[in-house]
Amino acid sequence: MVRTLGKSALPREGVPVNVLYSGINYKDALAVTGTGKVVRGAFPFVPGIDLVGRVTQDAGTCKAGDVVVLTGGGMGERFWGAYTQCQCIPETYLLRLPKGMPPLWSMVVGTAGLTAMFSIMALEAHGVLPGRGDVVVTGASGGVGSFAVALLAKLGYAVVAASGKRSKWEYLRGLGAVQTIDRLKPGRPLESARFAGAVDAAGGESLAAVLSLLQRHGSVAASGNAAGSVLHTTVFPFILRGVNLLGIDSNTSPRAKRQEAWQRLADLITEPIIRSIHTRTVSLAEVPAVCKAMIAGTTHGRHVVDPAL
Repeated sequence: MVRTLGKSALPREGVPVNVLYSGINYKDALAVTGTGKVVRGAFPFVPGIDLVGRVTQDAGTCKAGDVVVLTGGGMGERFWGAYTQCQCIPETYLLRLPKGMPPLWSMVVGTAGLTAMFSIMALEAHGVLPGRGDVVVTGASGGVGSFAVALLAKLGYAVVAASGKRSKWEYLRGLGAVQTIDRLKPGRPLESARFAGAVDAAGGESLAAVLSLLQRHGSVAASGNAAGSVLHTTVFPFILRGVNLLGIDSNTSPRAKRQEAWQRLADLITEPIIRSIHTRTVSLAEVPAVCKAMIAGTTHGRHVVDPAL
């Protein structure tokens, strides 16, 4: 529900910003629809875990006029979030928007793109590099999956996009996937080794299947649970193939890591990628409908929220 409040209702401490754009993530959909226990603050509450905005007055290290970006860090969960025209937010996770990245682009990217970048950085750190075999992306038509496909392809990886939405396979090939396959399902504890690495944005059965398909010393960066939060697997991928399961948490990542990831995103993201992944820009009043569709699994790509609409 959209309500009109005065600025006196805003938190008294923090950095005041005019919100330029926000985004809609799966966590936001859980919060807005009440499907998941995301909000831990007192009601009434403003959800929204991503924003880009312009600082309206000097506060801490932020100066009036700075364009800043914040993804996660408790916003939209512990303290008031982004689905508003102005907000006052803690400085802890605020970053200046990298040069060369338009504000709109940053919210097409948002938590989804940042999570995809963190996933790739984790794979790189564990030796999963371009030219060493196919990398599979599960939940590929969603926000994290879409950016993972596009960024991996941009970096020179051979990307296999796994999605149960066959209608989106052409879209995924347009993002750079060399092959599109149906949703992965678990079989034997160890299948024939197929992938050098994986970005798993789905969880559940998809993650269990990926683990059984990784090559020796392969790694999977796991960040999602849209396909389920329970993981049924065995120890065999870990003790017989030395597989690595890498947990990705973009919500509380250290500041330096966030800065590195945002700068890499600014360097890699192009207008064609944004055009492909940016599904639609919506008003605050349209947020509940988009969240319901996201929970139902009928969305793809990224929706941006413009509070001025």
